[in-house]
Amino acid sequence: MESVSTKEKDNMTSRKRKREETTSSKIPKSEENSSESCLSQPSDQSVHEVITYEPSRLPAIHYDPDTTEPISCSLKSLDELLSWKRNEASPFNVATVPLASRYPPLHSCPRRTLVSHDMMGGYLEDRYNSEFNRFSSVLCQFIQGAEVETPYAFYHWEYIDIFNYFSHQMVTIPPAVWTNAAHKHGVLSIGTFITEWTDGAKICEAFLADEESYRAAADKLVQISHCYGFDGWLINIENVLSETAVKNTGPFLRYLTDQVHERVPGSVVIWYDSVLKNGSLNWQNELNDDNRMFFDTCDGIFTNYNWTEQSLEWMKSYSAAQGRFADIYVGVDVFARGKVVGGKFETNKPNKIKCFHGFLRCEVFLHLLQLYWFNLHAQEIQPLYLSEDLNNGGWLRTRGCSEDAWIGGSSLMVEGMIPSGLSEVSVDNQLVEQFAQNCGRWTLDGWTTRCFLLKMIGCSLREVCIRVSRDEGDENVSFNCRIGEIMLLDAESLEAPLQSVEGICVNDVVWHTGALKGDGHTLKVLLNATLRWQYPTEQVRHFRIHWRHLRGPDPRIPPGPLTLIGRSYSTLYRVVELEVPAAPGLIELVVEPVSREGFKVPEVQWGRRTLSYSA
Repeated sequence: MESVSTKEKDNMTSRKRKREETTSSKIPKSEENSSESCLSQPSDQSVHEVITYEPSRLPAIHYDPDTTEPISCSLKSLDELLSWKRNEASPFNVATVPLASRYPPLHSCPRRTLVSHDMMGGYLEDRYNSEFNRFSSVLCQFIQGAEVETPYAFYHWEYIDIFNYFSHQMVTIPPAVWTNAAHKHGVLSIGTFITEWTDGAKICEAFLADEESYRAAADKLVQISHCYGFDGWLINIENVLSETAVKNTGPFLRYLTDQVHERVPGSVVIWYDSVLKNGSLNWQNELNDDNRMFFDTCDGIFTNYNWTEQSLEWMKSYSAAQGRFADIYVGVDVFARGKVVGGKFETNKPNKIKCFHGFLRCEVFLHLLQLYWFNLHAQEIQPLYLSEDLNNGGWLRTRGCSEDAWIGGSSLMVEGMIPSGLSEVSVDNQLVEQFAQNCGRWTLDGWTTRCFLLKMIGCSLREVCIRVSRDEGDENVSFNCRIGEIMLLDAESLEAPLQSVEGICVNDVVWHTGALKGDGHTLKVLLNATLRWQYPTEQVRHFRIHWRHLRGPDPRIPPGPLTLIGRSYSTLYRVVELEVPAAPGLIELVVEPVSREGFKVPEVQWGRRTLSYSA
C-alpha cells in the first residue's frame, strides 16, 4: 500500500550522503533552460559528456548541494517571496495527482477535521542523519524518497478533510509527496504563511503597508499554490501589527481568498487565532468580537489550543458563527502543552465533549512505518478499518500489517473467527474462469492474484465485499488473510493499446568522485543527471528507472544486466550518485512504464537513451 518494496530497495543503487550543511545560493538558471537543452537531443543519438568534477551549478534551493538530489524547501524572506518566478520553480515538487472527489463535498460537510503537520519545524522526517543520531538543521525534504527508518507519516486520510504542511519558515510549500497522497484521498493540501515576533513584525509592516504591497504578496502566494498544485494557505501572523498593518490585514485576506479561489478550484484560506482587531498579539482560543474581522474575510479560523468548554459553549451561541460552525477549527495539541483538554494519549477526550456540535478540529501527529526506504509518492488509497462482532461468539477485524506487503509498505490484514453453525460458499463460474486466465492468475512470493469479471447493464457498483468461506463443519474456525491490493478496472481499458515512452533525454549532468571501499587510491565515478520523457501519465501507475553499462574501458568486460535505480511518479527523474565504470564508457538509461493496472509493458515500448562519456 505504500513505499518501495524491500526487494526492490535492495537492488537500488546505494547512496551515501555527506553531512548536510545549511547552504543558500541564488538561482543561476531556470528550469526552462534545461527543457530547451532537452529538446536539442535527437532521440536516436547518444548523449556525450566529458567528465569534469566541477561544483554543481544547480540551484541549492531545489537540489541538495552535496548529492544534487531534488529537495523541497521553504521561502525564508519577503524578498524571496516577491522575487519568486514560475520559470524558476522546481519541476520535481509539482504535485501530479488531481484532487479526487469525495462525498459529501467539503463545502457541505457539517464536520471537518484539519491536521496540521507541526512536527519539529517541518521538512525534517526525510533528513534524519543516523551517523550523528540527530536531525539536520537544513530545512528541506527529499522528494524522491529517502533511506529513513522512522519517517513522519500519516495514514488515516479518511478521517480528515484538510492537511496543512507546517514549518516556521515564512512560506511553507507542501512537498509534492504530501499533496499527492492527500489528493488521492480527496483531502485538501495547504501551505503555511507565517510571521513571528520582532522579525515578523517588520515583514508585516512591509507587505501590509498599502494595497499595492499586500496585493503583490498575495499574488505570489496564489501563483505558488497554482504552480505547485496545492490547495491554499494557513495564514499565521504571530506578532504585533501597527494600526496601518492591521487595517490592511482584512483586505489582504479577502483579496488572497478571492484570488486563490479563482485560480485553484476548491481551495481555502484559513486564519490562525493570534492577532486581534487592534493589532495586539493575544491568542483568544475562540472566535469572538476581537478576531471575527479576520474570520469574516476568509474561509475559516484555526483557534489556539487553550480553550475551555465555556469557550465552545460561547461560540455555539455567537452570532458570527451561525451557519459557519464547520469553518471554526478548534485546535487540539497532542503534545499537551499548557492547560489543554486532552493531548498525548488522551487526545480522544475533546471528541467526547458534546458541545462541539460538529466543529471539532484536531491537530494530529503520527510517527509510524519502520522501513529502510520511504517514498510517500507510492502511498495508495488507504483502507477503512473495521471491528465487528458476529453471532455465536464470532468476530471480524481488519488492520494494517507491515510484516508483509504486496509491493512495499503494508497489507490489509483480515482476521477473525467463523463460529460453529455459520459458513459461506464461494461463487465461481465459467465466465470468471475465462477472464481470470486472460487477465492472469499467478503466485509470487506467496501472493496470489485473482481477477473477476462483472457484467453490469443499467446498474452501478456500490461495494466490493470479501467473503471468507470454509468447508462444512460444526467447530469454530479462526482465519487470517492479507490483502495487498484491490483494483476496479474497466475491462475494455485492458484492450486499449499501450503507448511507448518517447523523447527521453538527459540534462543537468553533474559528475562526482569518491574513493572505492578498501582502496584509497582508485576513484569511483558517480553520475548525477535529470531524465525527462514523454508519456501519458494517466495510463501508468509509475515508472521504473533502470541502467546498465554497455561498454567500459576494459573491452573484455561484457555489457551488464539492467539494474533498477528507482521509481518515478511523473515524467521526470533525478539520477543521483550512480556509480558507473571508469572513462571512457557507454551506459544505457531505461524508463519502464508500469500500467495503471499493474501489468508489465512490453520491453519494446520502454524508453532508452545511451550516454557516452570520456575523461
